[in-house]
Amino acid sequence: MSAEREKETAIGIDIGGTKMALGIVDGSGIVRVQAVLPTEAEAGFDRAVTRLGDAIEALCGEAGARTRALAGIGIGCAGPLDTGRGLINNPYTLAGWDKCDIVTPLRARFGVRVRLENDADAAAMGECFAGAGRGFDPIVMLTLGTGVGGAAIVGGEVYRGANGEHPELGHVIVSDDGPPCYCGCRGCLESLASGSAIGAFGQTEGLADARAVFAAARNGKTGAQAIVDRALAAAAAGAWTVFHTFLPRRLILGGGIAEEHFDLFAAAMNGRLRKATQFTAQAVEIVRAQLGNAAGMIGAAALVLR
Repeated sequence: MSAEREKETAIGIDIGGTKMALGIVDGSGIVRVQAVLPTEAEAGFDRAVTRLGDAIEALCGEAGARTRALAGIGIGCAGPLDTGRGLINNPYTLAGWDKCDIVTPLRARFGVRVRLENDADAAAMGECFAGAGRGFDPIVMLTLGTGVGGAAIVGGEVYRGANGEHPELGHVIVSDDGPPCYCGCRGCLESLASGSAIGAFGQTEGLADARAVFAAARNGKTGAQAIVDRALAAAAAGAWTVFHTFLPRRLILGGGIAEEHFDLFAAAMNGRLRKATQFTAQAVEIVRAQLGNAAGMIGAAALVLR
């Protein structure tokens, strides 16, 4: 990367249900300054955009940067989205945010290029730009957290399905007799290996949440170990599907559950992959995400820095 390219900066924004993280990111993927705001979706979309704009100006002032000198503004947001039109269509986790255009007002206020992308795709792009996926192609990122999400980067670009839709890797079926999921099927990866699912199973054993389940399993509690084993088997089956579908050079595991218990999940996945006959398992890797919570912010900025 040239020295001039490294000097370029962009705003990266990561919008979630409860908080919005934003920062100034340079061409080498370093976050120079950042801030976190409560989303307050219920206060209205227009109010949120105004607050984001004010925060961008404050960050630029802190960093001594001119907003018109930015390469642009990238936004990662939980979907559904219409990325082509810059619309957020997510009243499910962002109350009232349906058919809301976030691109136009920010472009008008700052006079720079603005791009919107799914938050899982932005996180995967961040890992490719400055983390565990840098120098590898293709990659798939699988995030095991409260839910399960994922994204694929192929040829340096976000892989899209029909109509530009985002693949939902968390809803591949891994068990025919698994629990029902809001996606409409039973036994999908999210219904077995997400933090929410593990926590729900744990409550039947008198355990408060997923963290308590893993702790109890380490202490030899049989019921907790069964829950963990079921989650690991589901994740291994999901990895089998991912590798046979995309054959990525690297599968990057992110999210709170996968990163905290990476050794357990990677071992289960690698154990399953050693049985593969349709590709050489030694040619692919399962690695831990490197950027943590900053992946989405860095990836959003990378959308306009690349």
